[in-house]
Amino acid sequence: MFFATDLSTVSHGIQLAVAPVFVLTAVSAMIGTVAGRLGRIIDRARVVEERIEAAPAADPMTAAFKELAGLRTRGRLANLCIALLTFCAIFIGLTIVALFLGETTELQIFRIATLFFLAGVVCFLLALLSFLTETVLATRILNFGRSRKS
Repeated sequence: MFFATDLSTVSHGIQLAVAPVFVLTAVSAMIGTVAGRLGRIIDRARVVEERIEAAPAADPMTAAFKELAGLRTRGRLANLCIALLTFCAIFIGLTIVALFLGETTELQIFRIATLFFLAGVVCFLLALLSFLTETVLATRILNFGRSRKS
């Protein structure tokens, strides 16, 4: 396998491979956001579970069990979102490697780089849909100042 030794080819390969790094920045910020939401979901679930355990055995606490079920669903969506974002980051990383190797070697892997990049974008879009679904579920339970009916 031939590796390029001239500076212009190597520097162009670096320029070509660095562009997808900006996508990685967005993905890492999104992972931080979703991880924070997941932490809040877990904390709230612990509070609800403690409330259920402290309740008398005769009290069914259906509202608490409904809330816990909703938190479980939201937690699964947040986990799915984080998994999809992680796969996105992996595919973008593989894109960077493929672009650099395609530019600095005789390997013809630009089509593979295209597939890696498209797979990363698809994972990112699916993660956004998962995030949107989780936030919609989170806001459905809010009353926004309306009194609760007993």
